[in-house]
Amino acid sequence: MRSNATTPEAYIEELPEDRKPAIRKLRKTILENLPTGFNETMNYGMIGYVIPHSLYPNGYHCDPKLPLPFMNLASQKNYIAVYHMGVYSDKTLLAWFTKAYAKHTTSKLDMGKSCIRFKNIKAIPFALIGELCTKITPKEWIILYEKATKNN
Repeated sequence: MRSNATTPEAYIEELPEDRKPAIRKLRKTILENLPTGFNETMNYGMIGYVIPHSLYPNGYHCDPKLPLPFMNLASQKNYIAVYHMGVYSDKTLLAWFTKAYAKHTTSKLDMGKSCIRFKNIKAIPFALIGELCTKITPKEWIILYEKATKNN
């Protein structure tokens, strides 16, 4: 569900009341745990966490005018989603996350390539998402990103 909101606060305000607390808590968790260098913004109609052009002037290869995306947070039709490019790009991180997930919640992991879906808002493992945020620095993300896109 793509939003036209221009700030994270405006994005949250337009959500259904039952989604606001979980999105607020996820946002707070992400902001408290992401390493210095990532910026919060709105991108792709979601709350985004990016590496700004000041740290990575090349920007996103699909559209260099955009900063390099890393994470997104969104309220979709049937779930809340955390999109994390690190679990998509780093098999070791993906293995850690899938193993750790079972220790944090009894809900089955529902995941796409970078999308972690939470259909049960009450079962969101906030501490795990916070820990996941600490696992990759902007410098490490740039290295992973360039390695993945060097042949494009």
